[in-house]
Amino acid sequence: MDKSVAGLAEAVADIADGDVVMIAGFGGSGIPVELVHALVARFRNTGHPRNLTVVNNNAGTGAVGIAAMLDAGMVGKVICSFPRSSQPEAFTRRYEAGEVALELVPQGTLAERIRAGGAGIPAFYTATGVGTELAEGKPCEEFEGRMYLRERWLKADVALVKAELADRLGNLTYRLAARNFAPIMAMAARKTIAQATRLVAPGAIAPEQVVTPGIFVARVVEVPEPAQEEALVRAGEAF
Repeated sequence: MDKSVAGLAEAVADIADGDVVMIAGFGGSGIPVELVHALVARFRNTGHPRNLTVVNNNAGTGAVGIAAMLDAGMVGKVICSFPRSSQPEAFTRRYEAGEVALELVPQGTLAERIRAGGAGIPAFYTATGVGTELAEGKPCEEFEGRMYLRERWLKADVALVKAELADRLGNLTYRLAARNFAPIMAMAARKTIAQATRLVAPGAIAPEQVVTPGIFVARVVEVPEPAQEEALVRAGEAF
C-alpha cells in the first residue's frame, strides 16, 4: 500500500479535536517542524483541531514548533519532562493564565510509558518519583526491600515524527539523534504521520536498516529541506 501523500496539509487533515498527539524530538533534534506548522496553519484557517494533548520531551522553544501550537491556542494539555527549556515563554504564558494543563513526567518514565503503550503493557513499576509529589495518588509496592511506583502506559491518537528516509510503504530510518522518541511514539500511536527528507521506492531501504516498520506508519510526506527548530529560534522567526 502506497502511504505517501503529496503535501503537508493532506498529511495532517484528519487530526481531530481533543486528540492526543505525540510529537517526536529531543530539544530541536527530530522535531517534525513542517508537520507541526501545517497543523497550526489548519487551525488558524478552520479553528480545528483544538484542545489537543501534546506529548513531547519539552513544551516548546521560542515561537516555532510546539511553541507555535501553544501560541495559537490549540493545546489544552502538555505531557512532558521539561516544560521550562530554552525560551519557554509560549508555554509559560498559557500555563500561568490557566489555559493549559501540565502533566510532569520524569524523562525515563515518559520514555517507558510510551514504550509500554506500544508494547501493550498497561502498567509497570519504577523507583523514580517515589516519595515525591509525582507519586501522589499512584499505587506503590515493595520489591526486594525497595518501594516502587506504578505507572501506566501512555498511548496516543496520532504521532508526528521526522524521518531521514522513508519508502512508500512507510518504512523509516532516522538521522543520528533525531531518532530519539520517534520509534516508540510510532508504536504507541493509533496513527503515525511521518515527514521524510527523502522518499524512496519500496526495497530501496535494506531491511536491516529499517528502524520503524511501515506497519506502524499511516502516512508519509516528503520534505526535502526540513527546518531545524534551533535555527528558526536563533533567527527569531515565528510561525
